[in-house]
Amino acid sequence: MKTFNIDSPMHHKTKVFPSPFHSRQAEWNENKEWSRWYDYLSVPSYTDETMEYFAGRNTCGVFDITPMTKHLITGSDALPFMNRLVTRDVSKLKPGRVGYSVWCDDRGQVIDDGTIFHLQQGQYRLCSQEHQIDWLMINAHGFDVSIVEDTHDVAGLALQGPTSCAVLRKMNLPGIENLTPFGMASFDFEGTQLMISRTGFTGDLGYELWIDPDHAEVLWDRLFAAGELHGIQPMGSDALEMLRIEAGFIMAGADFAPALHTVRSKNTRSPFELGLDWLVDFKKPVFNGRRALLQEQQHGSRYALVKLDIEDNKAAEHSYVYDTRERNIGWVTSAKWSPSAKKNIALATVKRPHGKIDERMLVEIYYQRELAWSRKMAHAMVVEKPFWDPPRRRQTPPADW
Repeated sequence: MKTFNIDSPMHHKTKVFPSPFHSRQAEWNENKEWSRWYDYLSVPSYTDETMEYFAGRNTCGVFDITPMTKHLITGSDALPFMNRLVTRDVSKLKPGRVGYSVWCDDRGQVIDDGTIFHLQQGQYRLCSQEHQIDWLMINAHGFDVSIVEDTHDVAGLALQGPTSCAVLRKMNLPGIENLTPFGMASFDFEGTQLMISRTGFTGDLGYELWIDPDHAEVLWDRLFAAGELHGIQPMGSDALEMLRIEAGFIMAGADFAPALHTVRSKNTRSPFELGLDWLVDFKKPVFNGRRALLQEQQHGSRYALVKLDIEDNKAAEHSYVYDTRERNIGWVTSAKWSPSAKKNIALATVKRPHGKIDERMLVEIYYQRELAWSRKMAHAMVVEKPFWDPPRRRQTPPADW
C-alpha cells in the first residue's frame, strides 16, 4: 500500500492525506484495505467488522475521526452568527458544552447536520460530514467573525463502548469520570493539550479525543496501552455503520441528501421530515429557513423518517416500503441485522400521513443465496425508540469496568 507524506511539498499531487494515525492503523490493518473519507485514507475494517462491532458494544472500539470536517468560528459576532446559521438556540450552549444541530437553506431544507463545540466565549468549532466553508462564508456577510476550516489541524479518535471511561481513567486524566454527556474538558498531555468530549456516533458510552496531529501517534500508543486489559480494539467504518443504525443516528448522503448537492429539490428533506423537530427553535427571531419551516409546521410535511423493526433476518438495504395494501409509500435508507438487539432493523423514509408509531408496513427485500435471487415481502412495524440506548450512555460517573 502506497503511503503519503503530509509534509511533502508535492503532497497536493497525491490528492489524499494519510491520517496522523496512519502508521498505527497500518500495523493493525490485517485486511490491507483502505477507503477514502474526503481528504483522508480511512479503514473499512481492520480484521472483521462483526468483531469490531462487538468491541464497540462489549468493551471499547477506537475509530479515527480526523477526516471529519471542522470549522473554527471566532469573533465578537460568533454567537449571533451561529444562531443565524443553525436551527437550535446556540445561546443555550454554554462554554465547555457540545450540541447537535442542523442548518438549512432558505427553503428550510437540511444542508447538513453536525456538532457545535463551544470551546470558550466567542469561539466555536462546527464539525460536519460535508465541507461547508463556502456556505459559512456566504452567511458571514455583515458579521464580525473569522471562519477557518481547521480539519487538518486537529486529529481525533472516537473511543466508544462500556470500558471507554475505565481506559481513560487508566491514563491518569483527573476527573474524567465526572464528565457528563455532551461535556468536554482539556488535560495536559505530553507537552500539549488533549481535549476530550463525551460524544460519539454509536449511541453508547463513549468519548472523542482531540489533539494536535504531531501528538497523534503518542496518543494512540498511550490509549492502547491503557486499554490492553479492557478489550480495546481499532474499529473501521463498517462496524461504525452497524452501531449508528442501532442508535437511530442519521447520516448525510445515506438518510438524506444535503440540500446544496441535490439537483431536484423534491429530494431534499426538512428537519421535520428527519425527525429533528426538537432542534428547531422558533423562539429565535431569525435563522436560515425559519419562514419556510413555520409554513411546514402549519401545513404539514411531505415525509417522515421512521425506525422499522422488520421480521426475519434478511437485511433490507435499498428496499421499497409498502402499506398493508401493498401500495408503495417509501424506501429504506439504512438497514442492518442488529447483533445486540437480535432484530432486523432499518431507517426508512415514508410519505405522510404514514409513519405513526406502531404502524404496520411491508418491506420488499431481495436477497441472494448461492447465486439465486429471492424476493420476500417482510412485515415491519414503526417503533419509537432507538434499537440501542443503554443506561450507561448517560450514567455519571460510568461504571469502572
